[in-house]
Amino acid sequence: MAQFNRDRLAAQLRAGAAELKVALSDAQLDQLLDYLAELLRWNRAYNLTAITQPEQMVVRHLLDSLAVVHLVDGDRLLDVGTGPGLPGMVLAIAAPQRDYHLLDSNGKKTRFLFHARTQLGLTNVTEHHCRVEQHTPQRPYDQVISRAFSSLGAMLLACEPLVAAGGSIVAMKGKLAASELAELSALKTAAVWQITDTIELSVPGLGAEQRHAVVLRRSRES
Repeated sequence: MAQFNRDRLAAQLRAGAAELKVALSDAQLDQLLDYLAELLRWNRAYNLTAITQPEQMVVRHLLDSLAVVHLVDGDRLLDVGTGPGLPGMVLAIAAPQRDYHLLDSNGKKTRFLFHARTQLGLTNVTEHHCRVEQHTPQRPYDQVISRAFSSLGAMLLACEPLVAAGGSIVAMKGKLAASELAELSALKTAAVWQITDTIELSVPGLGAEQRHAVVLRRSRES
């Protein structure tokens, strides 16, 4: 059983957040570690993530999510394919002034989301148990974010109906192939979207493994 050494993990998280230039209060740091502790506990029974070592969870879950804090935009954000809340739950703690909606089709993962946001007292989080094609919000989102899609084209096609005019999509990726960017221009919907940023993310502790974020913004006239 993996040991949860809170002091060591707190030091690791604090140092990583500082390297990312993400300011965390003591209360936010405690909430992130509480979230991690609950994820580790539930993971033993429900297999919510393949990462089982707390130190690797800090890197691959918490710091990887914090690496896109500076890209979060607007008042309402949807995290598609959030799994156990990544990056949505982490962003909801780190940038709490926004309204976060976390969507996943896996029931055990959305049950964990309900448990976690209740335990943490997060009033800015709502979980949705459905596929993205079935999600019908009362109004579009200012931003949709995901690290779950295999390609940029698939993400754009699935998420476009959920994004408000002038809103954005943030795709979190590993290695970014030029063919993915070229694929976007071939889509019929591409005329109303513009790639505004393609960013190589440097996640503390991840070594040479590549991480990227691609930001697409929808025309205000669309």
